[in-house]
Amino acid sequence: MKNLATLTLSMLFLFSCTNNKNNTENADAKTNESISKETEAANTEYKPAFEGQTRANYIKTKSGYDVSVVNENLGLPWAIVNLPDGKLLMTEKSGYMMIIDLQKPYELKKITGLPKVNQYNQGGLLDVILDPNFKENRTIYWTFSEPATDGSKNDQTSIAKATLSTDETKVENVKIIYRTFPSHDSGLHYGSRLVFDKDGYLYASFGERSSDEMRKYAQDLKSPLGKIIRITTDGKPASGNPFESNKEVLPEIYSLGHRSPQSLAFNDKGELWEIEHGPRGGDELNLIQPGKNYGWPLITYGIEYAGGKIANGATNNEGLEQPNYYWDPVIAPSGAEFYTGSIDEWKGSLFVGGMVKQALVRLVIEGNKVIGEEHLLLDQKDRIRDMVTGIDGHLYAVGDNGKLYRIAKK
Repeated sequence: MKNLATLTLSMLFLFSCTNNKNNTENADAKTNESISKETEAANTEYKPAFEGQTRANYIKTKSGYDVSVVNENLGLPWAIVNLPDGKLLMTEKSGYMMIIDLQKPYELKKITGLPKVNQYNQGGLLDVILDPNFKENRTIYWTFSEPATDGSKNDQTSIAKATLSTDETKVENVKIIYRTFPSHDSGLHYGSRLVFDKDGYLYASFGERSSDEMRKYAQDLKSPLGKIIRITTDGKPASGNPFESNKEVLPEIYSLGHRSPQSLAFNDKGELWEIEHGPRGGDELNLIQPGKNYGWPLITYGIEYAGGKIANGATNNEGLEQPNYYWDPVIAPSGAEFYTGSIDEWKGSLFVGGMVKQALVRLVIEGNKVIGEEHLLLDQKDRIRDMVTGIDGHLYAVGDNGKLYRIAKK
């Protein structure tokens, strides 16, 4: 009997250990699922057009990396870009730029001489980019919400260019090279991002200004609103644009049907990727092709903020492009960067800021499809605005909490 009792106790102990191990593994799996894969209910019952168009598989970085806060007193940063000497040039939404020396990150150098911005709601000083020949000409370009001069509350998204002084304290010879139209007073959906292609042409993305009466302009080929345009460094239509021979279309238009595109990036193949805000649901990732129509507001995977359907619930239509990927619920995307830094596992990944998700989102893309998604910096609880691979190989990101983050290989 004693041996039987001992055997019984041993079996119970083994079962308990095995059961506890299984419970632990299941708990870990559930935790992993809940913090990493989209588990929130979608805003709609719309079905994706193809497998993997939304809610991609969770991925988790295996390589070691460190996150540090380089500066936490940056106000409201909107964009950052590398300078040739390894410093960062940053826009601050209220209307000024600053230079951040990463060796002395709290000794900020403020840049003056910029035109006035309309810092209302989503408006203010927005994106910034260096001329491809910056080392020779010291020219920079930026977008901003330019207030009207007619006494109204209207404004517009404008592109300016100027020379950065040699002492890096001011901009000189400021010139507005492009203005969107019509102007509007919503304070919403300005866009905007700037990128250069290998031929030295400038691409700019513009929102359609949000309100019901303005949405139509995303499909209006005589307005730049809701479009991506391609221009010269003087603001003229670039040669070879898709509509240049059509007198009924603005010759600078490169693509149309965009809602509020705040992310543009070229990958190493020279492909242009765009990410835009959807309404309630329906943030989109698109591979941009010249002359293509990306659908807004004729199709969408989102709904009105109040809950009603848009375009009677249409998610596809002939002649309109499907997003390569969409989010429902949204991440509220801002900024985009194809990573080229020192963490091998990340090379080629597309990073995008998630403002609602308060995350730095990493996407793995193969064959023009998103095959994995990861959310980083969740513990910071910050609305990530922009990111750049630094000249030192580290990834830098800025957010609405006024912080500059460095993500470095261990």
